[in-house]
Amino acid sequence: MSEEIKKLKPTALWEHFYALTQIPRPSKHEGKAIDYMKAFGNQLGLETIADEVGNVIIRKPASKGMENRKGVILQAHIDMVPQKNNDVPHDFTRDPIDAYVEGEWVTARGTTLGADNGIGVAAAMAVLADKNLVHGPLEALITMDEETGMTGASNLKPGMLHGDILINMDSEDEGELYVGCAGGIDGNFEFTFTPESVPSGKKAFKLAVTGLKGGHSGMDINLGRGNANKILFRYLYHGLEHFGLRLAGIDAGSLRNAIPRDAYATILIADGREEELKKCVADFEAVVQHELSRTEPGLKVEVSPVEMPGFVMDAPTAEKLIYAVCGCPNGVIRMSDSMQGTVETSTNLAIIKTINNHKVVVNCLLRSSVDSAKKDLSTMMGSVFLLAGAQVSFTGEYPGWKPNPDSDILKVMQGVYQEKYGKIPEIKAIHAGLECGLLGAVYTHWDMISFGPTIRYPHSPDEKVHIGTVQKFWDFLVETLKNIPVK
Repeated sequence: MSEEIKKLKPTALWEHFYALTQIPRPSKHEGKAIDYMKAFGNQLGLETIADEVGNVIIRKPASKGMENRKGVILQAHIDMVPQKNNDVPHDFTRDPIDAYVEGEWVTARGTTLGADNGIGVAAAMAVLADKNLVHGPLEALITMDEETGMTGASNLKPGMLHGDILINMDSEDEGELYVGCAGGIDGNFEFTFTPESVPSGKKAFKLAVTGLKGGHSGMDINLGRGNANKILFRYLYHGLEHFGLRLAGIDAGSLRNAIPRDAYATILIADGREEELKKCVADFEAVVQHELSRTEPGLKVEVSPVEMPGFVMDAPTAEKLIYAVCGCPNGVIRMSDSMQGTVETSTNLAIIKTINNHKVVVNCLLRSSVDSAKKDLSTMMGSVFLLAGAQVSFTGEYPGWKPNPDSDILKVMQGVYQEKYGKIPEIKAIHAGLECGLLGAVYTHWDMISFGPTIRYPHSPDEKVHIGTVQKFWDFLVETLKNIPVK
């Protein structure tokens, strides 16, 4: 861990971020970080509340002369996405993040950094701790489990917060203000298979697709990156036709909101065809590398002998699984008509795994800023898997956030940014699931906006945050708090 991070400017924000990197906080395992936030608020002598699911609310009174301003809620989420390179022995539930400075960026060695959304949490902490800032009534809302289900936001009770303006600090491009986001829903498809004895005269192999960049399944879905799961099943389809392969197990993808970087399958083919299989896989690798040469220079497709598994899937179910995954839509489905250059609807074929030696689960995350389009996509994908005989369910739906062109906080922040930096910030909607949609459904009077520093490759081990934009983000936040409208 490089403590030089604590010397970066603004010092207070970076010191708090450094402290957060030392606390394990993957989604669903944020307990220590939640306790840390409660202790932080109490040590400052501020009113600190933790609700029944683990959201933390810290209230700070207005500075002198600012008591008549509208109340502001600074909002960020405490959890982070746990992704790492295969050669990194890191336990996200126990180990700190090994963050360091690399040129103009802060990044981590072989793992996600947690700038998403640790920078937002650190900014809220710095505001709460600074006794010299000028601001009206403040509340910090630190939510939990944003990345794997938005559990904190979806369970926030009405009446907990007193403010009028929500400033979400979970966006990832400095110089842009976000006024809308996509909604989402999880697609869950389950195949039940009959485990069968391994046929005689077979040899087992591990088929591996590795080295892809992955990334955020909303922010990066339009970058043309490969999906390891789709590539793996593309070859399984080929192997089914040419080798009559038998399928024993799948371990592909890990998180619904991360584009899959690695995918593995255990396959069986007739003994004596090993060299033919190796050549076939090498030829396939060359084809896919050519197709994705610009976006995925590290892509590898490899096959190697492994010990014989204890069973194989029954052939009819394995075939239906392969056909369904090959036919499943993935990636950008439609670009937005109203927000040029923004994805409207997409889906990420995220996870395919063998469970308990008799099931295969397939999990996808569908996103859209248009509810009817999200419904149509779920119908399309559900139909593919229903035809293949899978059990189909859609869960965890959360709403999008509809832009408000008459937003007062938008006008304030546009004016502040133009005055400080000599240009008007871009106004955008984001193709990702910000918590604003869920929070605004409970607190319908809130005027909401989202902004942040520049973060690249979130949800992947390449995640990094640009140091200079963190300073601009902080200065912009401080100046905005000075200019909040009166009640």
